[in-house]
Amino acid sequence: MLNKFEIGGSKLTVLAGPCAVESKEICFEVCEKLKKITDKLGINYIFKVSFDKANRSSLSSYRGLGVEEGLSIIEEVKKKYNVPVVTDIHEVFQAELAAKVADIIQIPAFLCRQTDLVVAAAKTGKIVNIKKGQFLSPYQIKPIAKKVLESGNDKILITERGSSFGYGNLVVDMRGIKIIQDMGYPVVFDATHSVQLPGGKDESSGGERQFVPLLAKAALAAGARVLFFEIHPNPDIAKCDGDNMIPLSEAEKLFEELNKIYKAVYHAGF
Repeated sequence: MLNKFEIGGSKLTVLAGPCAVESKEICFEVCEKLKKITDKLGINYIFKVSFDKANRSSLSSYRGLGVEEGLSIIEEVKKKYNVPVVTDIHEVFQAELAAKVADIIQIPAFLCRQTDLVVAAAKTGKIVNIKKGQFLSPYQIKPIAKKVLESGNDKILITERGSSFGYGNLVVDMRGIKIIQDMGYPVVFDATHSVQLPGGKDESSGGERQFVPLLAKAALAAGARVLFFEIHPNPDIAKCDGDNMIPLSEAEKLFEELNKIYKAVYHAGF
């Protein structure tokens, strides 16, 4: 349970927001719009944004506004719009700081095997969302989740975000959703990073955002209970991950379609 709603229950849950904190204004704009859309559609909404993106392609890549300013803006969003928030951590010391603001602590895909980071997140007592590394099979996520359990925390989400397929490409094996669910964990499907083209622009990643709706719909049909999106007012000028982000203007139509699929699948008992 989170903010009086059940993750993975009868209502679709969506984690969505900008890639990184670019400004307070963008965070407010995105959260306000998505809160209105999800309230209208009866969708559970969790605001997503990163205060620091340490796993960048180059030193010149945008990372965010840093721990102090980034978390301060996230806290303002949370209070202003009364929404739960999720943010990721990249270093052990960040866990305690992020936990003062975030309802869900996220472990980045590239860092999912970093034991100290996973344990630090678990010990905050917050929900821990582990993003399955692109280099792992679905079965290999089980011992990582066990690290959280053995650290005294059973509030676990697992995110599927595609698997490496050759150089600079990802594919999604929908069987993984079923495999992970059978372990007893709700599956989050990251529809935007699954269409990322890692290193596709030499010093930054590319992406194919036109496939986001297709994969999100397929994931729901396969049994995913939560969806993850990066959304920006103008992805083409976003400071990071713009190629795989959804334009804010397209969110309502997409969410409406996805909500219909979720209800059909949920009530069919799949």
